[in-house]
Amino acid sequence: MVFNSYVFVVFFAVLLGLHNLPLPWRVKKINLLLASYLFYAVWNPPFVVLLWLATAVDFLVARRMAREQRPGPRKLLLTISLALNLGLIGFFKYGGFVLENFTALLHSVGIAFQAAKPDLILPVGISFYTFVTLSYTLDVYRRQAEPEPSFLNFALFVTFFPHLVAGPIVRPADLIPQFKTPKQASREQFLWGLFLLSLGLFMKVTLADGLLAPAADSVFGVPFPLAPLDAWAGVLAFSGQIFCDFAGYSTCAIGVALCLGFVLPDNFRYPYAAIGFSDFWRRWHITLSTWLRDYLYIPLGGNRAGSGRAYLNLMITMLLGGLWHGASWTFVAWGALHGLFLCAERLGRGWASRRAAAPSAQSAAAVVLAGPNAGVYRASLLPAFSPGENLTRFGLALGTLLLVNVTWVFFRAADFSTAARLLGAMFGLIPGGKPLLTTIDLLKVGVLTVGLVGAHWLLRDSSLRQAAARLPWWLLGAGWATLLVALVLTQKSSSSFIYFQF
Repeated sequence: MVFNSYVFVVFFAVLLGLHNLPLPWRVKKINLLLASYLFYAVWNPPFVVLLWLATAVDFLVARRMAREQRPGPRKLLLTISLALNLGLIGFFKYGGFVLENFTALLHSVGIAFQAAKPDLILPVGISFYTFVTLSYTLDVYRRQAEPEPSFLNFALFVTFFPHLVAGPIVRPADLIPQFKTPKQASREQFLWGLFLLSLGLFMKVTLADGLLAPAADSVFGVPFPLAPLDAWAGVLAFSGQIFCDFAGYSTCAIGVALCLGFVLPDNFRYPYAAIGFSDFWRRWHITLSTWLRDYLYIPLGGNRAGSGRAYLNLMITMLLGGLWHGASWTFVAWGALHGLFLCAERLGRGWASRRAAAPSAQSAAAVVLAGPNAGVYRASLLPAFSPGENLTRFGLALGTLLLVNVTWVFFRAADFSTAARLLGAMFGLIPGGKPLLTTIDLLKVGVLTVGLVGAHWLLRDSSLRQAAARLPWWLLGAGWATLLVALVLTQKSSSSFIYFQF
């Protein structure tokens, strides 16, 4: 089931009605759990078994792990959890990828080997819910959290439908405590949740699918070189599309949860206004970047073993972060580029720091994997910038955005030849490129790109809630009504969100 479907409207209306009835809290939680399983089962009912398996095993392993004092058995229990979760995601998501590369390796040394291509369907959301359950067992293993005694609370934490399929990637402390006491949305929470749901659907249906996807699909789908303007327009269209699609899903998820009285963590903070790649990863897919920090980068040693090891750990983290997005070398290249840009930024800050004979305020390796609130600019703490300084900061943000768009080419391209063809066209390295997009398409992409970047820049040090609070009620209401009208006019089919494939 997808948020942008009429089936979900009926599903959510019924669930809201049940949740607001005068029923015992335990009954309401059972309703939420059953509704979450139904929400997931609409895609492929048999895959609910995998969800049950991961939930039951991690619940039992964590309870036994907390009682066990001996290091050996505790490590064995952790290994069971890791083997199950990583084994599931490895088999379904990377099995074909590994087999394909193994076959290619044998062919390269002259061994004729051809295996049957595995006929596997990727369970939707598996990359997300395995990270959710892994964070629980890892926290219990490190004695940073106590095991949850209630299986109902734990199962609902894993399966809660707003975050289940494409995040935000919640931690135990984010959600389990909220299930311990009755929750029902206040009038303010309910209205704001409905507004966020409307905004998220507008971003997905109207902007991502209706206005940006056609240009992006056309440019990335042609087999011939394009004119530079068309190549850039297609990449910018995808840049806007993937933000509106993924941030739209996260906004819907946060809004839906809030309508039920629950709070999910933010996942985006205006990333296209980022100044540098460390700032970008404080703003893009925040729950993934903080997960990678806490469960990969820091355990690898972080920046505690010197600069060389910090660069290596950062590259490993970003490479695996790229592979997490998809079983393809183009995703690895996307992660590698982000890692290289982050390393270059860290190197440049270190050089500037030494040149100024003052310690750097924050290393890029620490910033990229900073916590949800660490290093986030707040308007009340910002110094006053002169017009020249503001112009410089804006220029750095545009430079960051340009490089981010270069990385998006590898994220979207089906293969390296498509990526090379597009990059060559973007930078004028391939002569004789053909125009593809109409003038209307180019204007549409240009206006939406300027509007999106402008909105991010204006709100980069604030929040949507704060901006809405400054508007008169009638203007906010008119804007909400406009979103709904545009949504109704542009809703054609229930297309899945892009991150469902990851």
